[in-house]
Amino acid sequence: MSVTAANNNQTAKLNTYLVGGAVRDQLLGREVTERDYLVVGATPEQMLELGFMPVGKDFPVFLHPKTKEEYALARTERKQGKGYTGFVCYADSDVTIEEDLKRRDLTVNAMAMSDSGEIIDPYNGQQDLADKVLRHVSAAFIEDPLRVLRVARFAARYHQYGFSVAGETMALMAEIAAGGELQQLTAERIWKEMQRSLGEANPEVFFAVLRQCGALKALFPELDILWGIPNPERWHPEICSGLHTMMVLEQAVKLSAKTSVRFAALCHDLGKGLTEEEKLPSHPGHETSGLPLVETICQRFKVPNDCKRLALKVCEFHLMCHKAFELKGNTILKLFNQLDTWRKPEEFEDFLLSCEADYKGRLGFEDKIYPQAAYLRAAAKAASAINAKAFVEQGLKGLEIKKAIDAARLAAILEVKEQLAHTAPAHP
Repeated sequence: MSVTAANNNQTAKLNTYLVGGAVRDQLLGREVTERDYLVVGATPEQMLELGFMPVGKDFPVFLHPKTKEEYALARTERKQGKGYTGFVCYADSDVTIEEDLKRRDLTVNAMAMSDSGEIIDPYNGQQDLADKVLRHVSAAFIEDPLRVLRVARFAARYHQYGFSVAGETMALMAEIAAGGELQQLTAERIWKEMQRSLGEANPEVFFAVLRQCGALKALFPELDILWGIPNPERWHPEICSGLHTMMVLEQAVKLSAKTSVRFAALCHDLGKGLTEEEKLPSHPGHETSGLPLVETICQRFKVPNDCKRLALKVCEFHLMCHKAFELKGNTILKLFNQLDTWRKPEEFEDFLLSCEADYKGRLGFEDKIYPQAAYLRAAAKAASAINAKAFVEQGLKGLEIKKAIDAARLAAILEVKEQLAHTAPAHP
């Protein structure tokens, strides 16, 4: 018996449907990477008898004994309590497929497909796919605050296909944000949605949607406040600090697929939100004033350490990177030490990419070259080639070795600077 036949035998006695994202993406012509199944008319006891393995405590979800794909019993949910966990679940053999689909967030996610390929679409998801609209299924949408983040994430994912959020759905999202329910979400769930959105082709849309419905101000006020705060027009033709941050994020997407680089783009200018009004449009010291904000955000969302480290480095030192050709050799050596370039060369490269994104994330600068990165990259490579071995062999000890390494690294940096001095641009 083939593996496929064996798998089919497990579900032959069940009324199963492919549901959710797999149906949506199949209809859109996108690659389907994950499949979830809905079982109608069955009981938990029947699933166990067929060898399915139960997972979780809140919902009747089972893993297929061979494929490990998820099979969930049809269920209804009733709100009782606050947050996204305050639901009473009812799952029995009398729950219909239409009732199960009605509890889902968006019409494009509320479709099912039978084994024969028939589409069950009681809430017009196919029409909304054709119209490129993200629309809530029912008024129950407002009962789950996590849906605000999910819709924003879907908006980021499907922006490239021309999708937008329906006005009436945005209104419900604004109602959720204004009602304070977003504060019931755990840090882990917020970061998970943000991280997944940062991995999309248009993560800036995620933050734009959150800002439009008021959720960004509720969850990430340090970022939200940047809109309307001016920058010097000479270096920032786009003027607005919030718009600049989104442009930097767009450039970061082009330069790196890493979450850490994209998160650093979000955080690099947070200090501008603290600039005193009489000092605008300049922002003296915004690099260091932004550091406590980055720390606060990373603590609030329980951001992974690699993202936090890079965000702090980019926040504090991005202007030094831009001014690289103006810096003295010993200042560059100090910068390399502060960035821990010798022990974390990959993170140093991510730092350079983040600073390049900042440079290019301005109106009219998108296609300009950024020779500062090439200079610092070459200087770091030359300086990193120097280690203690040669000086130990010379008989030096202790502090003498450190001084000799620093002197040799400084000489290597100055040599590179001399070679690349002709490429130095004006400071942005």
